[in-house]
Amino acid sequence: MVEKKASLDVKSLARDLRGGSRAALARAITLVESRRGDHQALARELVQMLLPETGKAVRVGITGSPGVGKSTTIDALGMYLIERGHKVAVLAVDPSSARSGGSILGDKTRMARLSASDDAFIRPSPASGTLGGVAAKTREAMLLCEAAGFDLVLVETVGIGQSETAVSDMTDFFLALMLPGGGDELQGIKKGLVELADMIAINKADGDNLKRANITAADYRGALHILTPRSEHWHPPVETYSALTGDGIAKLWQKILDHRTAMNASGEFAARRREQQVKWMWSMLESRMLSRLRSEAPVRTKVREIEAEVADGHLTPALAAEQIMELLQ
Repeated sequence: MVEKKASLDVKSLARDLRGGSRAALARAITLVESRRGDHQALARELVQMLLPETGKAVRVGITGSPGVGKSTTIDALGMYLIERGHKVAVLAVDPSSARSGGSILGDKTRMARLSASDDAFIRPSPASGTLGGVAAKTREAMLLCEAAGFDLVLVETVGIGQSETAVSDMTDFFLALMLPGGGDELQGIKKGLVELADMIAINKADGDNLKRANITAADYRGALHILTPRSEHWHPPVETYSALTGDGIAKLWQKILDHRTAMNASGEFAARRREQQVKWMWSMLESRMLSRLRSEAPVRTKVREIEAEVADGHLTPALAAEQIMELLQ
């Protein structure tokens, strides 16, 4: 009887979410983020139920080092689109959120206009402590936002290594924000970020910074000529803009639309979405396997014993991994 009631609750939640209820969307994401086994089962049922209403949004990943103006950019871009009839959801992928509360929680004051809009929804990443867990929950949250009628989903990353790859693997367009000048114009090249980016945008191109921003943009354009683009059908542009004044925001959005047109024409858009779905499956599988190893008491005890044998040098890591795999069968 309890199971039937829970199932009916999920149906009710799905109905409210489809109707655009922000409260229902928040509850649904909380359900997805829960670590309880029964909640996870209900979350899987909910996402499966809503799957036909997903996939239509423009998914944009945004990265950049601290201080580059990600929150101000998201606020400016989000409001620009809302004024043109769009609904904007903002999600964060931040593996450090268990310690810091996540970048969006810290910067929400810089998204004052967006956070006050009825056509926007802002959600920080769950504090799950691991990148894989955060990324998996963000993917599900993205689908829930799409089912609730949001036609643009912005996924923000803290701009640190692996989180950038995770976000580029779940979005259609990956935008890398850079600062003008400062003696470190090609910071993205060193991190390998530029190879993931579908566009590089130099922020703070206003006032005294305008000349430096244009020089930095020229440096990036030169650097991009020696790198193999992510797609043969798209060569990442380098643009300048100002999140503060709004200059160049319309141009950034147009480039995102141009990219979508080019990807659709070549068939690469659908191929990339299919590839992302498969990557998501493997990510979820890894997460479920690790969850079993940590949650089932007898298995957890045996794993600790195997760990101790490896640490003491009595068992090779290869044989230990084999024994752990057998515990999952």
